[in-house]
Amino acid sequence: MQKEDIVNHPSHYTDGKIEVIDFIEDKQLGFCLGNAIKYISRAGKKYKDKEIEDLEKAIWYIKRRIKEIEDKKEIEKE
Repeated sequence: MQKEDIVNHPSHYTDGKIEVIDFIEDKQLGFCLGNAIKYISRAGKKYKDKEIEDLEKAIWYIKRRIKEIEDKKEIEKE
């Protein structure tokens, strides 16, 4: 059995057909949405007892991105 490459290819991000980082970069999601995807995709996989925490972190990043968009719209109005 091969040893897990926890730096370059951690198992909680490589359990599907593509790595999460490849999806995030391909879609050019940026920091906040990229982190949201990261936390959603690993929810309950990295730490089984922290699934809710991972999902709450994803929500936090999504809300932060929404605020960025809203703030940008306000600045553009001025």
